Amino acid sequence: MRRVLITGASSGIGKAITCHLLERGDEIWGISRTMATTHPRLHAYSIDLSDIETLPSKLSPFFGVDTLICNAGRGYFGNLEELSFKEIRSLIDLNFVSHVLLVKTLLPHLRKRRHVDIIFIGSEAGIKGRRMGSIYCASKFAIRGFAQSLRDECASSNIRVTIIHPGMVRTPFYKDLNFQPGDHAAHAIEPEDIAQIIPPILDMRSETILDEIIITPKQKRFKRGLGGRAK
Repeated sequence: MRRVLITGASSGIGKAITCHLLERGDEIWGISRTMATTHPRLHAYSIDLSDIETLPSKLSPFFGVDTLICNAGRGYFGNLEELSFKEIRSLIDLNFVSHVLLVKTLLPHLRKRRHVDIIFIGSEAGIKGRRMGSIYCASKFAIRGFAQSLRDECASSNIRVTIIHPGMVRTPFYKDLNFQPGDHAAHAIEPEDIAQIIPPILDMRSETILDEIIITPKQKRFKRGLGGRAK
């Protein structure tokens, strides 16, 4: 049984991973601003990861975990000059800085565990930059670089590092944006598709690492939504 900390555990990809791992018998510590799922092996914590100044002081309940899944994030999209300084800062803080602080704080405790996995949920936006997504892409490129460096730092230890790069996933991520995946099943990944990738990563023999994983919809199609530009 793994002892797993999942950020952004209340919806979308994080919720799907939480439910999938609970079904297989793992114990979950879930961080989110709200958590509707209940289970005897689920420990829910309401923490605002974007509150960078106080975040490290709130992480002591997670010192006993052996698996960390960094999933929380949001998106702001638009031409760079359309984004406010506050939007830029909040996006970088949540998508990147919060997970750096989380890993840094937990790393000394993770090194004491026998077998450890750190899994980042990145994005195809972290592989290729696109217009209207300069800051979101930058945050995902940063996570990718961080994961690659961390993997090298931890190569001689008990810690493995993996990053998953999904394409468009049918989640509430798009509810306030002005675009979303197309309606056909082939136009988007389902959160459960990503959840099913996690157990093979965890169950791989300790000397082998699933390094970077790219998962995409069969057909890349999107449509204009009714939401606004920001978050």
